[in-house]
Amino acid sequence: MRLVGIVYLLYFYGLDVVPADMVFDPITFMKGLISPNRKRSSNAKFNPDVILNTLEMIRRAGYPAEAHVIMTEDGYLLTLHRIPGRNDSVPVLLQHGLLGSSADWVILGKGKALVYLLADQGYDVWLGNFRGNTYSRAHISLSPSNSTFWDFSFNELGIYDLPAMITFITNMRSQPLHTYIGHSMGTTTFYVMASERPEIARMVQMMISLAPTAFVSHMQSPIRFLVPFWKGLKRMVQFFFHGEFLPSDFVRLLAKYGCTHGFTKNICANIIFTIFGYDYKQFNYALEPVIVSHDPAGTSVKMIAHYVQALQTGKFRKYDYGHAKNLLIYHSVEPPSYKLANITVPIALLYSANDWLISIEDVRRLYHLLPNVVDMYEVSWPKFNHVDFLWAKDAPKLVYERVLKIMKRENLNITSNVT
Repeated sequence: MRLVGIVYLLYFYGLDVVPADMVFDPITFMKGLISPNRKRSSNAKFNPDVILNTLEMIRRAGYPAEAHVIMTEDGYLLTLHRIPGRNDSVPVLLQHGLLGSSADWVILGKGKALVYLLADQGYDVWLGNFRGNTYSRAHISLSPSNSTFWDFSFNELGIYDLPAMITFITNMRSQPLHTYIGHSMGTTTFYVMASERPEIARMVQMMISLAPTAFVSHMQSPIRFLVPFWKGLKRMVQFFFHGEFLPSDFVRLLAKYGCTHGFTKNICANIIFTIFGYDYKQFNYALEPVIVSHDPAGTSVKMIAHYVQALQTGKFRKYDYGHAKNLLIYHSVEPPSYKLANITVPIALLYSANDWLISIEDVRRLYHLLPNVVDMYEVSWPKFNHVDFLWAKDAPKLVYERVLKIMKRENLNITSNVT
């Protein structure tokens, strides 16, 4: 046990001595000490995207960019970013995951990032930002320093945020949304919206799920071992940050000095691997300073609590306030489950075997509950992880080609072990 502990300490402190399957192997351990599996230049070229916002990154890549501020039914002001298409183009909306923002979709760069590939194909590309992140920290009457501002989970994002975005886009374009593409929590919120707000779901012609996230009970990530300590962590974060989880400015200050110099870059990369799945061959280390300068982008403590509840119960349901408050809100001691069987929107599910947050077992369960799954696709790279859908070197070949084919309604050879 002591040897294993030493290995994990070395792993976290930047020595690549732990194999991808996280099983200790003495031979691999010694090879990692003697000859690290990658080299870095100390004079790597500075990437301006580190200091640019989403609009500036898009314009730097040579595309037009717009920002639109919209209001939800409960008063939050959200920012939609856009790469406008031609007058005859059809609109698509991309939605980020937990602790993310619109920047996640453009970090991979021109010629590779999904947003640019879609724009090159002639789509009218919209990028959403959920309440509480870097670009949506405003409300008509509440301040982010007020804990009430942070009183939301993914339920409110599905009930209010997505309907506001989709309604704005479809009204502006006078046509339905051609495709909604969500990653991680961007899929969770769509399932909530489609089950609770069917009138909004009818405005969407197709939905593509990258790392589909509804059930999380088979999570492999070590963060599941923090669940027993969650109540204490929750109280501490609420006390110091008014209910906000991982404030973006606070974390970026740490990342700026802890993830961009020398061997400390290994630390941050290995933290990413430990949470999402180990895949150093697909991780572009040159983009690491850009990633840590934009993520995490902030969310609420209640959001994390809702996912913790899903992990503990194995259910995809509304927020659990406890028996007494549940009776007042839901007229039941238990919160009701979201009715996935009522979702009629055609949905494609794209997942990976090495996603430590979303297991194949949980994707299988979701697949059997959704009535209109039009595609099931397991990414062919065996070590593809949760965030590789956004930043993998070969994401265009491994994932985005498939996405574009789905959007064009092409015939697909379904490759899946979800049965």
